Amino acid sequence: MSRYSIGIDLGTTNSAVSFFDLSRAEPRGREQPMLAVPQVTALGTVEPKPLLPSFLYLPNAQEFPAGSVGLPWDKKQAGLVVGEFARAHGAKVPMRLVSSAKSWLCHAGVDRQAAILPWQAPADVKRVSPVDASRHYLGHLRAAWDHQFPDTPLARQDVILTVPASFDAAARDLTLAAAQQAGLGNVTLLEEPQAAFYAWTEQMGETFRKQVRPGDVILVIDVGGGTSDFSLIAVTDKEGEVQLTRIAVGDHILLGGDNMDLALAYAVNQRLAADGKKLDAWQFNALTFACRQAKEAMFADPKLKKAPLVVPGRGSSLVGGTIKAELTRDELTRVLTDGFFPEVAVTDVPQTARRTGLAQIALPYAQDAGVTRHLASFLTRQAKALATAHDAPVKVAGHAFVHPTAVLFNGGVFKASVLKHRVLDVLNHWLAADKGKPIKELEGADLDLAVARGAAYYGWARHGHGLRIRGGTGRAYYVGIETAMPAVPGMAPPVRALCVAPFGMEEGTKADIPPQEFGLVVGEPTRFRFFSSSVRRDDQVGAMLDDPTGSDEFEEVAPIESTLPAENGNSGRLVPVNLQAAVTEIGTLELRCLEKGGPGKWKLELNVRMKE
Repeated sequence: MSRYSIGIDLGTTNSAVSFFDLSRAEPRGREQPMLAVPQVTALGTVEPKPLLPSFLYLPNAQEFPAGSVGLPWDKKQAGLVVGEFARAHGAKVPMRLVSSAKSWLCHAGVDRQAAILPWQAPADVKRVSPVDASRHYLGHLRAAWDHQFPDTPLARQDVILTVPASFDAAARDLTLAAAQQAGLGNVTLLEEPQAAFYAWTEQMGETFRKQVRPGDVILVIDVGGGTSDFSLIAVTDKEGEVQLTRIAVGDHILLGGDNMDLALAYAVNQRLAADGKKLDAWQFNALTFACRQAKEAMFADPKLKKAPLVVPGRGSSLVGGTIKAELTRDELTRVLTDGFFPEVAVTDVPQTARRTGLAQIALPYAQDAGVTRHLASFLTRQAKALATAHDAPVKVAGHAFVHPTAVLFNGGVFKASVLKHRVLDVLNHWLAADKGKPIKELEGADLDLAVARGAAYYGWARHGHGLRIRGGTGRAYYVGIETAMPAVPGMAPPVRALCVAPFGMEEGTKADIPPQEFGLVVGEPTRFRFFSSSVRRDDQVGAMLDDPTGSDEFEEVAPIESTLPAENGNSGRLVPVNLQAAVTEIGTLELRCLEKGGPGKWKLELNVRMKE
């Protein structure tokens, strides 16, 4: 039996571990038990820190002296380097530095299990996959835990691993795969915005009931290193007991601190170009990492007015060719506040630019950098969805958008108080224009540690101790069904969407899809298409919908490519089947195909955990 509930925040920029003794009957209050993670901070130096930077450095064979990057559990470690030194040294040698692996993990346009990182590294650099990079981060955290708690190894504990609420099913499944490869056993996924809210309730103790009451709608805004996540949590009353229900999550938005680092680098690069200093692609990468470090330093110290930037030179005289610049507080505020949190109307929608015929493959960042425009779109779309939902716990009739009554900020971006204030100003402007009441901030959350702490607390709450957030799956899920039609030259048969898991389907439940004529391809390679929707709240199991690819209500999930085993000589044939869907306790959607009048059984798994 597990002794600890362990929360792991596998972040784009930093990772952290918190833990909770499951034998305790009371929450921890304001204590913050975090795992101090030993990591190399300089050659020959190892220090424990509460955060493990999510950076992986790939040295060449002769780059470091023997034993200089060893760790307490591996003194002779001479391979890959994770953490503080990887980030600092990698800024000087960016072609050997893996960063933003979490963002690549959710990039459906690349093979996420292929060795592609560092992206566009020279041929002599041995690359790793996004899954491998995540495995290395988790493996470092597991080794750090086992070194400090040898009698209770991490593999035998309850591990709650957090993911963005907007992670697609494939990204969540790959996250689980990385955890398993890192030696973690009993792993449950939890949305990061919910983890942040759990941390806030734990920190507040019973006083949280005085700050949020039945009827409140809490907006959680989580802007981290790679994604912007929005969630809505309703506070309701059932027979005198307070209930928390997650009623909406936003769609996937690859927009966060990475984008901000690039924006700062472009701004500084323009100044350098005006002075006649031209950077090549390698130097621009180094400038981007330098801007990241400067941004974090200035966020951590509000009194810091400027931070130096150093870009290594190229050629034989590296020292003499070093390019120096600086990032000022005014520039930081202008670029990030006005560029990423513009003052917009709630009716504004994210802008999309026409793409050129050819584009370089890279991370699919959001085309519109305005977080506030994405927030406006989320609140207005959810208002339309909730207005027609039969079981919505929130009244939105007569309003242009969902009116949140409180907001909880999460993510390192909001260490800059000016950014929080801008979001509050924009929200209150929208509310005033729509005859709503001013919103209040739920204060007190630790922006660096909240997700890990909340995950550990959730693990404790699962054992029947605390208040849990309900809500089931945060999206409805559909499987694509090819429509029968006569052959038409140049025209593929249209695809319809069959609802297999309705919005809010709870873990541990199953649903029989009403009998229809379905044929399953077995014995040869085939491709199963899946779709999801965060706004179609009333679709029931078995509902068949036309053309999901032509509607903005649907988002296509990464497909499953598989060869299902053939039985009884059915290879290459369409086997008539009935369908059954189930959401397992760990949040995996199973689509079961049962042969009509025969023994055949096939199963497809799609990880859809969007909550607890």
